Formats: sequence, structure tokens, C-alpha cells
Amino acid sequence: DRAARQAERFAEMDADNDGEVTQAEMKAHREARRAEREAKRGERADNRFAKLDTDNSGGLSQAEMAAAREARAERGKKRGQRMERRGKRGNRGMAMLRRADTNGDQAVSRAEFDAAALARFQKADANGDNAISQEERKAAQEAMRAERKERRGQRRQMRQGN
Repeated sequence: DRAARQAERFAEMDADNDGEVTQAEMKAHREARRAEREAKRGERADNRFAKLDTDNSGGLSQAEMAAAREARAERGKKRGQRMERRGKRGNRGMAMLRRADTNGDQAVSRAEFDAAALARFQKADANGDNAISQEERKAAQEAMRAERKERRGQRRQMRQGN
């Protein structure tokens, strides 16, 4: 995947297809990407304004701006609540490190880290050919999602039982 994306980006930059990227080609590519990002940014701003302009007058009244502030405050509250819940559940990355800490010393040695990474790789390498294909990667992601969903269901049942 990575090699293919790198080759694709190189081909995009190599405007004259001579197998080399000149400084001018690199600069032109960078400027084109910058212009594309700016256009997208402008489009998003236009869309946000259009959503705020509920009466389609082409301008924002004080009432429309007040409604936007209230909506933003409500989203902030919801985001805070989500962050609080996440804090209670813990960080997934930290949970992975806790699982890697096989000797329980609250530190992950290089050997523990490598063993956890190897186990994860072997779990994803369904056919055992020491390479993970795109299909195997997708299947491993789906399996991890299913495991997380099952753990969430178990935690929910435990909370409801208590």
C-alpha cells in the first residue's frame, strides 16, 4: 500500500514523466496542493455560513448568530461529556500497552513490546505467509472492531447487573 502511494505521489510530481522530479516540478506540485487545500477550506467556510443563514437572506441576523453560539455551546457540552466518558474507559493505546506488560511491572520492555507486535502481526497474517495482504488487514480490523464491540457489551451488562 505504502509503496504504491509513494509511486503515485511521485508520478503526480513528475509532470514531464522523465523519471525525475525537478525542483520546479516539486514547487508546482506543492503550490497546486496548497491551492487545492485553500479551495476546500473556502468551500467549507461557505457551507458553514449557508447553514447559519437559516432564512437564506445572504446575511446573518443577530438571532441567527445567537442560535449558532447556542448550538456551538451545546456541541461543546456534548464533546465534554464524551471526553469524560472516554476518560473513565481509558485510552485504547494505554490499554494496549497494559496488555503488552506481561510481567506486570507497569513498564513495557523492548521484548514485551516486540512480542505484542509479533502476536498482533501473526493474528492478522491469516494464511501464515509472513505478509499481510489488504484483505487480511481489513479482516483483522473487522475482527478487532467485533472484539471491542463485544467487550463494550460485556461492560454494559456488568453495569446493568450492578
